[in-house]
Amino acid sequence: MSEKVFVLGGEQTDFQRNWTKEGKTFMSMMREVLDDALEKVGISYDEIKRLNKENRVAVFVGNFDAEQYANQGHLGAFLTEVNPALFGVPGARYEAACASGSVALDAAITHIRAEDYDLAIVLGVEVMKTVSSSVGGDFLGTAAYYEKEAKGVQFPFPKLFGKLADVILERYELKEERFMDALAEISRINYANAKRNPKAQTRTWFMNKEHAMARGGDNNMAVGGRLCITDCSQVTDGAAVTILASKDYTKEYAKKTGRKIDDIPRVKGWGHRVAPITFEAKKQESVGDKYILPWTRQTVKDAYKRADMDVKNIDVFETHDCFTSSEYAAISAFGISEPGKEHIAIEEGTIDFGGKKPINPSGGLIGVGHPVGASGVRMMLDLYKQVTNTAGDYQVKGAKNGLMLNIGGSATTNFVFILGK
Repeated sequence: MSEKVFVLGGEQTDFQRNWTKEGKTFMSMMREVLDDALEKVGISYDEIKRLNKENRVAVFVGNFDAEQYANQGHLGAFLTEVNPALFGVPGARYEAACASGSVALDAAITHIRAEDYDLAIVLGVEVMKTVSSSVGGDFLGTAAYYEKEAKGVQFPFPKLFGKLADVILERYELKEERFMDALAEISRINYANAKRNPKAQTRTWFMNKEHAMARGGDNNMAVGGRLCITDCSQVTDGAAVTILASKDYTKEYAKKTGRKIDDIPRVKGWGHRVAPITFEAKKQESVGDKYILPWTRQTVKDAYKRADMDVKNIDVFETHDCFTSSEYAAISAFGISEPGKEHIAIEEGTIDFGGKKPINPSGGLIGVGHPVGASGVRMMLDLYKQVTNTAGDYQVKGAKNGLMLNIGGSATTNFVFILGK
């Protein structure tokens, strides 16, 4: 199980699009993104056919809730509707709430490391604008303990991450004004970064620090405790594809495409931990611990250990900013700051685009958008762009190694991957 896993590239849809308004379905999205990804990477459907004859290729689909949003399950089989070249290719759907894309990546990585396949196509997809925001909020509530935390609650997840903000404030005895100012700065950074990203949902939206700090009015309504609209990620239609390969296939691919294998990044570390499902249980378990989300921190540590790295080796981060409070907690989980000192790293510009440890140069879930099942795959794609110097206007200068954190539920399922050359 020591086989190296390389990332050849991929593509994402424009997260600004509303596919339902266009009269298109999740199936249209899957076709378009896979066609675009294969073209971008330089792999043809004829090549997929060749690999399939030798049982060397498989497809892994990340999706959270197509059963409710699109009245359709069994998404792993729908790649056969994309192109006849995929007839017979092993395919399955993977689900772990907002970490669905990452559990698909994890399965693909594991199969390549076990030498089951040489090429793995990971496709994350979610269509969310088929229903109203209130109905969609109820659907998302099933990522928590629905009967205990979401049933009959309007927009349950802003409230759960509002509770996280409360615990951070109380546990570390922070001044509320300084803490809320730090959350507003997280929002400002993500929106500003998104303006550089041609596929970001909010790239044409207006947002500045003053707006983010003006909480509670008509233009920034409260949605969960201290959290307001500017603290939230977006409701998004979108898909992303990342293509992974074994070392042997990467050598073949590099020779065919004229690339050097040393220029193709590989997965260096990974972590996967699951915390108690209810937020209250997480809160109680963390009493006495330096970290409010100890299992998130442990997931990061596991990835660092497997990569033989530490925070000093990481040049860029993509994190799960479903809410500003989740990104705030991630700063110490990464080791960028000590727990309770995250606001200092924010104030000093450490996590800004031009800072020492930039977080979410893509714009993150707040700026790029959050098509739930696709977010983990999109994060991996953005790490690939950063470490191959192909991120365009949002390229972090000199990025060699990147880390992503993708969570499902109220930081229940935690996945971390480290990618580098």
